[in-house]
Amino acid sequence: MDTIFSGIQPSGIPTIGNYIGAMQQFISLQDDYNCYYCVVDEHAITVPQDRLKLREQTLSLAALYLAVGLDPKKATIFIQSEVAAHAEAAWIVQCNTTIGELERMTQFKDKSQKNGQTSVSAALLTYPPLMVADIILYGSNLVPVGEDQKQHLELTRDFVDRFNTRYGSEKQPILVKPEVKIPKHGARIMSLQDPTKKMSKSDTNAKGYISMLDDPTVIRKKIKSAVTDSSGKIEYDIENKPGISNLLTIFSAMTGQSVTELAEHYANSGYGQFKTDLGEAIVAVLEPIQQRQKELLASDELDLILNEGAEKANKVAKKTLQRMRNAVGLGRKGRLSL
Repeated sequence: MDTIFSGIQPSGIPTIGNYIGAMQQFISLQDDYNCYYCVVDEHAITVPQDRLKLREQTLSLAALYLAVGLDPKKATIFIQSEVAAHAEAAWIVQCNTTIGELERMTQFKDKSQKNGQTSVSAALLTYPPLMVADIILYGSNLVPVGEDQKQHLELTRDFVDRFNTRYGSEKQPILVKPEVKIPKHGARIMSLQDPTKKMSKSDTNAKGYISMLDDPTVIRKKIKSAVTDSSGKIEYDIENKPGISNLLTIFSAMTGQSVTELAEHYANSGYGQFKTDLGEAIVAVLEPIQQRQKELLASDELDLILNEGAEKANKVAKKTLQRMRNAVGLGRKGRLSL
């Protein structure tokens, strides 16, 4: 059975963009793959965080993983910082990665240009090696991500090739080279207020995104105020009608109906009816998830699942880390203390 790894930062409440682009895939893949799903809290501290809020958001996200339908009997669910191998493997990755590769990462270029290189954390440059470590520690064959993370997966694949060539052999590679899995539809959900920009939980305009924990009344209002155009015609045309095309993509992801089916169904309807129905479709998906998350946070079940997940993840990650340590000559061969 092939292995999958994926993770989300607990830097805020996930949006429906995170749900459609990543979490929905998590659920559909857990029956057919050996899955590791991680709350990547070490990635979150690349920017300053309130420690109590970060811990709260970490547990909240872990509960959401379960609430959306992940089964701990089928998938290993854990918190990144509770598996020390991630940080040590990331250092080995850094030592085998060039500055040029990291400076080409789009997120580093965008944020450093916006804020000035001297005022951003060094981790903004070096966190991609931690992401590489996250993936390779579990022998991941497949990594389900949104389109915006494709560049990081290419970095991972390049690193694996380099590491295996430098320290291993063609017949006995040390690390598994992963493939990227991007959903055909919904890979990039856009802002409700600016459909040329990706939906983000850090958007200063709260009307631009729908949080997975938004109240139903708030969800309906945000959809009604979503930007469309003046034609009133419901059709998928990403170039000329990005607003309604984005809403069709969301509608399709929430109901399982194709974009074509939805466009045909609402061909003679106005935007008002379409938006009303879309709002109800989103509420129908999110309300049960929100209720289940509350139940998990109020019980001991979540801690038990995370403890078991960390234990399973540690066992697998330590084995990969030992191979990496042996390959580069760290410590005494065969001895690993964490």
